[in-house]
Amino acid sequence: MAEPAKRQRLSQINSSAQTSSSVANMFTASQRDGAGEESRFVEGSIVRISMKNFLTYDSSVVYPGPHLNMIVGANGTGKSSIVCAICLGLAGKTAILGRGDKVGLYVKRGCPKGFIEIELYKRGGNVVINREIHVDNQSLWMLNGRHCNQKTVEEEVKALHIQVSNLCQFLPQEKVGEFAKMSKIELLEATEKSVGPPEMYEYHCELKNFRNKERELENVVKEKASFLEKAKQRNERNKHDVNRYYEKKRHLDVIELLEKKKPWVEYETTLNELKGVKREREEAKRQLSALRQAQAPMLRKIQEIENQLKPTEAQIKTKTAAIKEASNKCKQKQDQLDRKHKEIDDIKQTLRLKQMEEEDHQKRISNTRRTIDDLKAELAKVGDQPDVTPRINTINVELRRIQEERAKIEGEKADLRREKDHLFAESRMLEKKLNDMNNLMNAKEEKLRGRHKDTHTALQWLRKNKELFHGNVHEPMMLVINVRDPRFARYVEHHISFYDLRAFVFQRKDDMEKFMTEVRDKMNLKVNSISAPEESCSKRPPSRNIESLRRFGFFTYLREMFDAPDEVMSYLCHQYRVHDVPVGNEQTKAMIKTVIEEPYLKVLYTTEERYTVKRSFYSNKISTSNSAVHPSQYLTITVDAEEKRQLEQQIKACEQKCREIDERLKALQKDAIALDRRDNELLAEKKRLSELKGKRRQLEQKISTKQDSLRQMEQSVIDLKKVEEETKEKIEAVNFQKVTIVKAFMTQMKLRAKLTMEKVYLALEAVGLTAEKTKLENDCREGASELKATDQKCNRLEVRKTELTEQCKGLLKRAKSICRMQSDESLPEDLRNAFNKLPDTLDEIDAMLNEERSRAECFTGLSESVVDEYNRREQEIKHLEKELEDKSNALNAYRQNISEAKERWLNPLKQLVEQINDKFSDFFRSMQCAGEVDLHSENEEEYDKYGIRIRVKFHSSTQLHELTAHHQSGGERSVSTMLYLMALQELNRCPFRVVDEINQGMDPVNERRVFDIVVRTACKETTSQYFFITPKLLQNLQYAEEMTILCVHNGAHMLPPNQWDEKTFIRRCLQRKARA
Repeated sequence: MAEPAKRQRLSQINSSAQTSSSVANMFTASQRDGAGEESRFVEGSIVRISMKNFLTYDSSVVYPGPHLNMIVGANGTGKSSIVCAICLGLAGKTAILGRGDKVGLYVKRGCPKGFIEIELYKRGGNVVINREIHVDNQSLWMLNGRHCNQKTVEEEVKALHIQVSNLCQFLPQEKVGEFAKMSKIELLEATEKSVGPPEMYEYHCELKNFRNKERELENVVKEKASFLEKAKQRNERNKHDVNRYYEKKRHLDVIELLEKKKPWVEYETTLNELKGVKREREEAKRQLSALRQAQAPMLRKIQEIENQLKPTEAQIKTKTAAIKEASNKCKQKQDQLDRKHKEIDDIKQTLRLKQMEEEDHQKRISNTRRTIDDLKAELAKVGDQPDVTPRINTINVELRRIQEERAKIEGEKADLRREKDHLFAESRMLEKKLNDMNNLMNAKEEKLRGRHKDTHTALQWLRKNKELFHGNVHEPMMLVINVRDPRFARYVEHHISFYDLRAFVFQRKDDMEKFMTEVRDKMNLKVNSISAPEESCSKRPPSRNIESLRRFGFFTYLREMFDAPDEVMSYLCHQYRVHDVPVGNEQTKAMIKTVIEEPYLKVLYTTEERYTVKRSFYSNKISTSNSAVHPSQYLTITVDAEEKRQLEQQIKACEQKCREIDERLKALQKDAIALDRRDNELLAEKKRLSELKGKRRQLEQKISTKQDSLRQMEQSVIDLKKVEEETKEKIEAVNFQKVTIVKAFMTQMKLRAKLTMEKVYLALEAVGLTAEKTKLENDCREGASELKATDQKCNRLEVRKTELTEQCKGLLKRAKSICRMQSDESLPEDLRNAFNKLPDTLDEIDAMLNEERSRAECFTGLSESVVDEYNRREQEIKHLEKELEDKSNALNAYRQNISEAKERWLNPLKQLVEQINDKFSDFFRSMQCAGEVDLHSENEEEYDKYGIRIRVKFHSSTQLHELTAHHQSGGERSVSTMLYLMALQELNRCPFRVVDEINQGMDPVNERRVFDIVVRTACKETTSQYFFITPKLLQNLQYAEEMTILCVHNGAHMLPPNQWDEKTFIRRCLQRKARA
């Protein structure tokens, strides 16, 4: 206790009892005055906390000390309510606290609104923040007595370096476990914000942004360089094509000039030729006139002879036509004679065919008689065989018996097949149902794999190795729990933590240890496992019958909402008391004030919320907390395990029956094959006997048929004499017709001879006249030949002149058209000069044209677009080179900025981490353990991958292991978290730190060591304010003068705050000690 002369701190707190109040007394162990004490506060430290109608408090004012503030009190008295007030009063989010997600839930039940007022130390005048919270989740803010919005408060809090969202500064009870779950990167950022210089975290963010921009610029520069290189390569390939295009264009220009000059050369050549033709034609006309005058007398004589020859030649033509007609008639008669000769030959051939037909007919009659004799001889042999009819009848009886047995077997086979088809259909239906259930289980497994892959991997291992275990082993609870109604899945899922939902449940502890050795130690998987209670709790009855609770709207207990294997249900009843958690409806919600008064209810559910009811151990007063029940994520998929087992058994039964039916079908098939074999043997025997019996009848029928055929052949004999006489008469008639044709033929032959003689006389006459004409023509042939040649020459030259005249006009018009000249325009001077450089003859022009065209044709696949593309790409290349240069310069500038920013950030950070490591290592060494903190990065240039790695060792036989949420025990994680926060305490930049019930999981030895370190560190003059909340303390702990101890009490007999007298309380304590 403090000395009487010392001034002691007092905080008065009124608790959340409906009819009673409570008081929390807070004593300091140091002597201070008001002004001197405030000077020891770090700027931003909490000087005063006022609460009204907030959670468990009616009204309370707390005055923390400048150093270590230890808040002590039993569970449910309101310690964490102070933590909640600090968070919400400094504009923190409800998610930081891990309790209710709505701010209205923090108002004391039954009150419309609550108040928080926090006074923060600040040189030049303290900062007072006031928050009024309404149950409808609205808030009103005041800063230093003036109304403001939340953003203004957040900015003021940030200016004082207060970060309630940083777990390195503010660690509420529900978030203690999350500290160890923080990644190295998150821990680094939280540390920077907490103890680093203000600019360190800004430099880090700046570095990350610079690095992202650098990566973007590197990618851009790489893309630009690659694109530029490809563009240059493409243009380099196209450059040769461009040169070839220009060379081809030069050839095409020469070809164009040649094609323009060629029609002019053709025109001049043709014009010169026209002038020569005109001169030659005039000379030929003079020669023709002289020759015609010399040949005139002989030509007249020749004309007279030609006039005499014309009638004679006409008569010769007439005689020739008559001779031709007579010859044709002679040929016709000759053809008629040939046809008659052919007709006589056909008649003789018909006679020969009749004779041959009769000869064949006689042969067939002879053969038929021989066949009849042979069949009669065979029929005589068959008549001696015995009768086979009795044997055939016996075989028929045996065949009918076999047919009946076969029908019976087929009927039985059909029945068996129908039964098999029915079983197959039933099996398919059952398999479909089972597949549907398996699909639901697969969906559950997919959700498990998506949320916790290590558990899914361990599940696959378990299914392959179940034979290693002696007792029952159950897959993760979320797979084996089957909620009867999907609407209720959210209650079950909210009640059971995900940590346990993904846990494997074992009947025997040795099986669990074997499993964890395999999957956690050997496979390095982070999995949870649970050993079911040795004595089953699955059938444990509830404390009250549900019927007695129906008046409050409760309709069932949580256990009745789902099915699970006995071991799983036993664990849930033991750990979560699912058999004693009632679920209600809207009526329960409406009567909640009455419901929570029931002494046996600790946890209950309404339609949308879960309520936890706590009773004070001292005063029996009630405190409640509630949280919203969120929709289910994992248990909405329901599978009835019993129904699945029955389906599997039914499928196996169907498969067994199908196998039995297959065996029976095989036996029936063997019997059917034996009957078929016997049936075939009897049929073969019956066929042989039937053939033997029918052979006599067949022979008699064949003999009768052959005899009928013989009679018909004997009746159809041909009369050859009659046929020969008819043939002779036909030949005589044809010969008579031949005589008539021969007479007509002779008459035409005589007429042809007469006409031929007359033609000979006319021909002799014509020969005389022709001879005379030939003599005259020979006399004047030389002159006539010259005359004719000259005349032809004149005609030819006239035609040529006309052609050349038209050709000249066309060539001139074409030449001007090609050169794009008007009809009355002369040749331009530039074209004339260009033409002078080209050949002047057509042959030379054609030769040069062919040469230029050949050269131009060598440049194939070229077009003007190639040149346009080349020029366009050249411009692009210049533009890309400029862009690449700009981007490269920007990249170099960013790299320079990064280098400078890295120096500004990394060196101080390394020093800071080294300081933290020194303190952290010292703390662990003082506890006979080992621990270190280092700056970890896989790549020095990846600034968003930097992180702080904490490694600890609690046993001398182990190695340093990284602090994680799975490797260390809960107590070890708590010790590590507390010592890391203590290491940050001496490097203080934040004005205060809050740690709520972190010593809960520690063993007494570690708790005492940690407490000594906390007192020693947090009570130094250079450190900031520290809040340490705990429900209990060990005995004989060492305390410091700088500590402020805040004892929180509540109960029915506590004095109201205004009646509390500190001096009287101390006097009575001293008196009680004196009497003792």
